[in-house]
Amino acid sequence: MKILLGVVAAITTLGLFSSFYQVPINSEAIVQRFGRFLKITQPGLHFKLPWGIDAITLVETKRQLKLEFGYGSRGATNEYQFNRDYEDMEQEKNMVTGDLNAAVVEWVVQFHISDARDYVFNFMEPQATLRDISESVMREVVGDRTIDEVLTVGRQEMEVRALERLQQIASTLGMGVHIDQVQLGNVNPPSQVKDSFDEVNRAQQQREAAINQASGEYNRVIPEARGKAEQSISQAEGYATERINRAEGDAARFNALLAQYQKAPEVTQKRIYLETLAEVLPSIPGKVIVDDRVPQFLPLMHLQQPQRPLPTPSPKASPQPRTPAR
Repeated sequence: MKILLGVVAAITTLGLFSSFYQVPINSEAIVQRFGRFLKITQPGLHFKLPWGIDAITLVETKRQLKLEFGYGSRGATNEYQFNRDYEDMEQEKNMVTGDLNAAVVEWVVQFHISDARDYVFNFMEPQATLRDISESVMREVVGDRTIDEVLTVGRQEMEVRALERLQQIASTLGMGVHIDQVQLGNVNPPSQVKDSFDEVNRAQQQREAAINQASGEYNRVIPEARGKAEQSISQAEGYATERINRAEGDAARFNALLAQYQKAPEVTQKRIYLETLAEVLPSIPGKVIVDDRVPQFLPLMHLQQPQRPLPTPSPKASPQPRTPAR
C-alpha cells in the first residue's frame, strides 16, 4: 500500500512540475491538446495539462533568421542556414544568364516568422522549402538578365526583384514567414574564364577613364574658347558702335559747320583758318610771326635764336710759391 501511495505521489509531483512551461522573450508557443491546435501563448510562465495531454512547440517569431547560398558562416546554430554538403553548395551557386553565360552567384535571404501557426502546421520543413524556393527564384532572376547586368549594373534591381518574387510566393503558399531582405554577395564569372573577364573589365574601365578625361578636357576648353569668342565679339561690337557714333558726330559737326558757312562764308573761312593755325603753330619749332609790312626780315631772326650759354673756364691749378734758395 505504501508503495502504491509513493508511486501516486511521484506521478502527482511529476505532473505538477510538468504543468508549467516558460516561453522565452523572443518566441511564441504553439499549444496542442491531443495533437490538435489549441492556442498561441506569449512570452512568460504558463500552465498546461500534464502527462502529454498538452504539447508545446516554441517558435522564435521575434528573431531574424537567414539562409545562405553558395557559402556558409561559421558557428551557425540553424541547421538550415547553409548547405552543409560542399558539392551541393557549389552546385546551387552556379547559374546560367539570359545570354547563355555562366555566373557564380552567392546571396543571402533574411526573414522572420510572421505567423507561428502557419509556420508550424502548413509545412513539415518550412525552412528547407524556403531554401528551395529561394534558389528557384534567384535562378529565374539571373536567367532574365545578361552577364554584364549580373556582374555590374543589375545587382540592385536583381535584389529588389528577387525580394518581391520570393515574398509573393511565400504569402501565396501561407508559409508564415516574411522576407526582410535579399542581398547579393560575391558575383563572379567561373574560375576558368575569370582572367578573361578581368581583362575585359579593365579595358572597359580604361575606356571609361579615357572618355571621362576627354569630356573633362572638352568641358574646360570649349567654354574657354566660347568666352574668348564672346569677348572678341563684344569688343568688336563696342568698337563698331564707337566708330559709328564718332562718324555720326563728325557728320553732325560738319553739317553744322556747313550751315554756318552758307550763312557767312568769309567769316567762317577766317575762323577756320585761325583755328587751324592755333592748332598747328604750337607744334612748329623756331617760328617767327611778323607783319607782312615789315620791309626786312633778316634783322629780326636773332630775336628767336636761342642764346647759348657762355663757356665757363675750367679751373687751373694755382702756382705753388717757390722757396728761396739759401
